[in-house]
Formats: sequence, structure tokens, C-alpha cells
Amino acid sequence: MVTLMVHELVGSVERARTAVIDAVRNLRTDQGSFKPTPVEWSIAENVEHLYLAEISGLTKIWAAARQVRDGIAWEGDRPNHGKSIESVVATTWKPKEMAPGIATPHMGGPLEVWISSLRSLRSVLADLAKELGGLDLEAIVFPHFLSGPLDGRQRLEFLRFHMERHLEQIRRVQSHPAFPK
Repeated sequence: MVTLMVHELVGSVERARTAVIDAVRNLRTDQGSFKPTPVEWSIAENVEHLYLAEISGLTKIWAAARQVRDGIAWEGDRPNHGKSIESVVATTWKPKEMAPGIATPHMGGPLEVWISSLRSLRSVLADLAKELGGLDLEAIVFPHFLSGPLDGRQRLEFLRFHMERHLEQIRRVQSHPAFPK
């Protein structure tokens, strides 16, 4: 049985995912591939990144949950314990961080591929929610590459936060004066 907290956290992730998909699903190819500058990501690259980052995060949460089920407890420091993900990011990230290689857009392809891929993670997240049933989210700990150890609640909060953050980037690309109309 999925706990109320897990249900609420998964719902917030799904709302954030829906907002991203709704913002980009009707874009043309030239709009999806538009880059405001050579070093900024296109909308398609942002959505590819969101897919890669989420599948990585879901995998890590699931692995940490399995460790808890196997009786293996996190023994390291927990400097972020009890903090919201917004608070954690505010104290552990620089203004413009670089994505890790595992989540850096590198495959390319049309925006529609990445929308479909991001949408496909709904079932993975739903299955993870079932896996988390009956577990204490605070006991499920796995380090984030920038923020350090995050528990299951923080990791699920991060998925939502991360999509909202990139939705803002997508909207900035769409509002660029040279964005194809």
C-alpha cells in the first residue's frame, strides 16, 4: 500500500511533468531545436535532460529502497536531513550548475521522442511508489552528485523541483526574441 506522503509526492512530480509536456507538445521541429546561444540548451535538449535525469534518479531511489528492504541502513552523514529540497539546493548549488554526464543531453533527436520518453516514466514512477509502500522515506538515502545525501522524500521532491526549474528554462527559450514564430 502506498503511503499518503508518497502519493502526494508522486502527484507533485506528475503535475510538474504534465506542465512540461503541455508547454512543449505542440512545438514545431524548428522551435524544439532552437538554441538562444550556442551554449544554451534547446527545448528538445532540456526535455532529453529531464528524461535522463529522472530515469537516473528513479533508479537511485529504487536501489536505496531495496537496500532498506535488505536491512542495509545508510551510515554516512546526513547534512540535509529534514530540509526541503529548495533549502538543500539553495545551500549546495552554485547559480549555474553543470549536469552530470549521465544526464547531459547527448543523443539528440526530435522533441517528440523526448516528450514520449518523459511521458513513459509515469509508469516507472508508479511502480516505484508501490516499491516504497511501507518504507520510511527518511531511511531511503542516496547521495545526489551536488547536494550530497538525500532521503526518499527529498529525492521525490527533487524530481518535481527539477522539472519546474527546467520548465522555467524552456519558457525563457520560448520568450527569446529570435525564437521561431
